[in-house]
Amino acid sequence: MSEARAGTVDGTQTSVEWGRRAAQRAEPRMLIAGDLVEAASGARFDNHSPATGTVLGVTAAAGGEDMNRAIAAARTAFDTTDWSTNRDLRRRCLDQLQAAIESEKDELRTELVAEVGCPVMTTESAQLDWPLAEALRYPAQLIETFEWERVLDGGGLFGERNIRTVVKEAVGVVAAVTPSNFPIEVILNKLGPALAAGNTVVLKPDPHTPWNATRLGRLIAEKTDIPPGVVNVVTTPSNGVAGLLGTDPRVDLMSFTGSTAVGKLLMRQGADTMKRMFLELGGKSAAIVLDDANPAVIVPTAMGVCVHAGQACAATTRMLIHRSLYEQAVVDITAAYQLLPVGDPVDPGTLVGPVISATQKDRVLAAIEGARRDGAEIIAGGGEVQGLPEHLAGGHFVAPTVITGVDNSAAIAQQEVFGPVLVLLPFDDDDDAVRIANDSAFGLAGAVMSRSAERGMNIARRVRTGAFGVNGGMFYGADAPFGGYKSSGVGRQCGIEGFKQYLETKTIARRERRQS
Repeated sequence: MSEARAGTVDGTQTSVEWGRRAAQRAEPRMLIAGDLVEAASGARFDNHSPATGTVLGVTAAAGGEDMNRAIAAARTAFDTTDWSTNRDLRRRCLDQLQAAIESEKDELRTELVAEVGCPVMTTESAQLDWPLAEALRYPAQLIETFEWERVLDGGGLFGERNIRTVVKEAVGVVAAVTPSNFPIEVILNKLGPALAAGNTVVLKPDPHTPWNATRLGRLIAEKTDIPPGVVNVVTTPSNGVAGLLGTDPRVDLMSFTGSTAVGKLLMRQGADTMKRMFLELGGKSAAIVLDDANPAVIVPTAMGVCVHAGQACAATTRMLIHRSLYEQAVVDITAAYQLLPVGDPVDPGTLVGPVISATQKDRVLAAIEGARRDGAEIIAGGGEVQGLPEHLAGGHFVAPTVITGVDNSAAIAQQEVFGPVLVLLPFDDDDDAVRIANDSAFGLAGAVMSRSAERGMNIARRVRTGAFGVNGGMFYGADAPFGGYKSSGVGRQCGIEGFKQYLETKTIARRERRQS
């Protein structure tokens, strides 16, 4: 049951109508070796609306033959064309792709809301507008400004000069495996640096959200000079087919964003062929409210966890509150969660939409019920949303949930839920807060609120995470590396660090007789 306010949309502006519009312009075909193709078998799979539970349309369902062809195309394009060495071509192609996506921005926005179930307000930030502004432009600029070679002069024998040139080269074939929660954001932040660095790519999007990826495939084929095989888009609901990317020796680097369990599997699979790995994985991040924090920031910080129904790896789903503020914070957060606008993602006022699937909804509800059995207090939410309009009856909605009465060792405080679930934990002093924040298998992100910037920065430097916000500071950006410590991943997305992981390093030495 839930007391959360259910959002409604008048007239035809509902997820039903947006789903119809998305289906009319959706691309069901894959991009393999420069061609837009169906699966060799002719198989397709259904794409469902998270908001209504109905079928939006279909997408090609690749089999092993299709995946093998895509990997072969990427390998051939890397080995036999000048893509990896022709920087002018790469810059021109990325500029073309940028313009092509912008030409269909409105259709892509509709498509994302329909198949991802993300509130339309989120497409104005991380779901679409932010990555479209930067994710391709930043690495495209690096093509011209990056130090591709540097010269070391020194050493040598018998009076000869020893000149060493350090060269940066593309890794090769990149397998890009992307999630359903922020699909176009992750895809563009993988494609941009991978292509700018000179690699070829096999993109395997999440089967729950295939159309944004297949749209990119069509735009690449129709509106860019990207050579055949440089980018391949393979859609499949089969884990077995997707798993071929992790074992095929023709794939040089695995770039994966998703769960920690799958990330560990990919590391094991890639060991035999010594694949390079970039893994951006799960999190159980902590937001720390110090005793000197402005109480007015507590509720907005707590509400942020529920944006896009809590489906964000960096969400601060543990909130650590100093004991002097804890009791009142519990009251205020509970009241706010009961009023959060839950409903149709098309509604501009909706903050909390559906989770991606019925399976994920069941997982979230099971995690909440497990916490209840372990003695936790569910003080807001804890079940399905009541009072939704009829057209959302089959959607995958979970009420925004607040949990207290547990310590940090509880499963609900340790395991990633990926739903609109917040755990509140009291602490005694700064050292206690840091201890609790670091007592986690994850280390992706975090936040701290304090009237003292110096005190906040001190906390930030002590918490073992890859990203951290002080007093609302935002670490997101194409120029800022993002990734995790511990079980939250290996490597970084974005920034110079993210660009370099798609590069190999070669040192070339030559001898020259010194001039007398």
